[in-house]
Amino acid sequence: MIGDHESPVPRTPIRRILYPLERFLRIEASGGILLLAATVAALVWANVPHGAESYAHVWHTPGGFSIGGFTLSMSLSHWINDSLMGVFFFVVGLEIKREILVGELKQPRQAALPIAAAFGGMVVPALIYFLFNSRGIASEGWGIPMATDIAFAVGVMALLGSRAPLSLKIFITALAIVDDLGAVLVIALFYTGSLNFQALVLAAFLLLLMFVLNWIGVRAAGVYLIVGFALWLALLDSGMHATLAGVLAALAIPARRHINGRDFLAHSRHYLGKFESSGVRDELVIPDTEQQNAMEGMETVLEAAQSPMARLEHVLHPWVMYAIMPLFALSNAGVTLIRGEGAALQVSLMQMFREPVTLGVMAGLFIGKPVGILAACWITIRTGLGVKPRGVGWVGLLGAGSLAGIGFTMSLFIANLALDSEPYLTEAKLGFLAASLLSGIVGSVILLLAPRSEHAAAVAP
Repeated sequence: MIGDHESPVPRTPIRRILYPLERFLRIEASGGILLLAATVAALVWANVPHGAESYAHVWHTPGGFSIGGFTLSMSLSHWINDSLMGVFFFVVGLEIKREILVGELKQPRQAALPIAAAFGGMVVPALIYFLFNSRGIASEGWGIPMATDIAFAVGVMALLGSRAPLSLKIFITALAIVDDLGAVLVIALFYTGSLNFQALVLAAFLLLLMFVLNWIGVRAAGVYLIVGFALWLALLDSGMHATLAGVLAALAIPARRHINGRDFLAHSRHYLGKFESSGVRDELVIPDTEQQNAMEGMETVLEAAQSPMARLEHVLHPWVMYAIMPLFALSNAGVTLIRGEGAALQVSLMQMFREPVTLGVMAGLFIGKPVGILAACWITIRTGLGVKPRGVGWVGLLGAGSLAGIGFTMSLFIANLALDSEPYLTEAKLGFLAASLLSGIVGSVILLLAPRSEHAAAVAP
């Protein structure tokens, strides 16, 4: 009998080589571990002798393509930030849509607490940042400490095991998804350049076309990806950030299945019966015509039982988690900290930590996040609009609020838009790196020290 986690695929030599990697990727914290490794690699690269020069040279290498009279050329860093991160935002959009349709954001009372917590966790950090940076170019970075990095936060919770109960993981995940939606709106409304209205009209038409395709019943993912790519090009030319195309396109992806669970079982049994009646053999040979027809029928049933939205999220999520996000971190997190030697190095670091941008980002994430989240939770619960997660007390919510101060992917993304100049960008990166480290440590300690009575009722049955 095949075990719950045992693959039916024969253990060929290549499978034996890949098996340790497959086991690592099944670990809930693996995405956060890879993201952390990429961040450390970028920091080391930017601080070894001559590393800063080579780091900048590699990521500013130009590249592009030309088709007829159309040419698109950007630096390697911009290709990652403007195109690959579009896929990241597409998956974020799919997650937002899923949570609204069938997840924690479906029921108003269930959704009230994470929505309120996310709102408080965005507003308070932005206000704290603005207290440190109320004038000049630096004031534009108020959006940097607003967002929680879901991969890091959930990864830390996974490492804590039972000390971070399931209900608290669901709460922080829903909070982070609402947080991401808020960050997307901030980018769309406040971090756009001069607008090309012709390109915006074209983008609106393409988005409408995607919704029409959904309405008339088109389910082929390739069609949506082609129109979505055109939408990305239109937004790239419009002055709005092109990655917003990912979120917008995700909202138009069909979310309904063609057949329900009962029909899926009936059709599956029918085709399995046909396969069995043709005569099952143990040899690994080419199946006969009847078996091939039965397998093709099963493929059709499996496709009909899945929505295009769920299928795309399932396919793209590993690519985003294990390739795009680490590559984004590697290409953007390289902060040059080592400037000078001995006393000069110490003075340089101390000076960077005294800069208003660094202090604003650090205080916004490390202090503003837990304060804003806890205050919003208290108001929502006291007014009866929401309820605490099952089996989670105020200490657990404080720990979750502290972990929400781990702001990396979206903070780094907004920093590149808001403060695309030195030394502000370097100061912002240093701020959220330091705040994320502190938030992860403090949040973990709080959850480890939380009374066990808070966890007992929240353990999954």
